[in-house]
Order: sequence, then C-alpha cells, then structure tokens
Amino acid sequence: MSQDYTNKLHAGSTFPSQTVTLKTGKEIVLGEPRTGFDWQLIVVYRGKHCPLCTKYLNQLQNYMERLAKIGVDVLAISGDNKEQLVTHASQLNTEFDIAYGMTLEQMKELGLYISDPRSDQETDHPFSEPGLFVVNEQGKIQVIDISNNPFVRPELEALVNGLTWIKDPDNNYPIRGMHR
Repeated sequence: MSQDYTNKLHAGSTFPSQTVTLKTGKEIVLGEPRTGFDWQLIVVYRGKHCPLCTKYLNQLQNYMERLAKIGVDVLAISGDNKEQLVTHASQLNTEFDIAYGMTLEQMKELGLYISDPRSDQETDHPFSEPGLFVVNEQGKIQVIDISNNPFVRPELEALVNGLTWIKDPDNNYPIRGMHR
C-alpha cells in the first residue's frame, strides 16, 4: 500500500468492533451505547498534548444534557496511556466516559489520520488526528468526520442540532453519503 492511500470507513457501514479501556479500568466496546441510549457519539482526540482537544472536550460537556435527551451516549478516546489520561483529567471538566490506549491498528481500522510527535515534549507516541463517529441503533455509521489536523472539527452546536433533527422520526432522514 502506498503512503498516499488510507482506508476510510463508509457512511452506512457497520462500525468496527473495538474493545477499549476507560479511565476506571473497565473495558467496553466502541459503538455499543450504555443502557438507556440507542446511539453513540465517539470523539477521537489527539491526546493531552493538544490544547484544542482539551477545549473541544470541555465544550462537548455543555451538550451532554441535550445529547442524553435524544438518546446519544458520548465517549472520547485517544492513544494516550492511562497515566497521560489521568494527568489530562485535571484539565478536563467532563463527566462523559473517556478511554485511553487506542492502538495504531485501531486507528488505522477507523481510517484515522495518524501523526508522529514533533518532539518528546509533545508526546511519546504516534497519535491520531481528530475523528468523530456517530453510530446508530443498528451499529451503522450514521455520521462520520475525519480530519488530518486539530483545527478542523465539527462545530458542536451544529452537530447536536443536526443529530436532534436526524433522530426525529417525523423527518425520516436517511444516512447520507452512501454512494460509493
């Protein structure tokens, strides 16, 4: 495979089954929402070294009530190790689950862009660039957004408004972007 090609997941496809570990040590499967929810929003972030990720995760907390109201569970994950996540937690004002230890293989399976650190001061491992996946009640990818840098991510107000509209059964809104 050449360097100018990456595998990307397609809207409407089944979200890959990946087991991840929460800060608490509990293992869960990505794309399987907690009891009481039928969809899951998965936010892949770069890691504790990224101030834009910290800001985004903290802003996401402001939408938790609205997302819960429409049945959307929230989980964030990075390739950081447990110690890095614990350190990062002091900068986060979040109540949603955060997982750590995403492997390069898992990042590649999700079609994420992967970067090497610029220096040891940044971080000590390759990390994924931002990705966002919304998995519906059938385990299918309803919404997908993948970026190759920290400056481009879905605007949260627009995302939550859109998910609210999509989940309203009166709108009968299909998964978009399925044409291959």
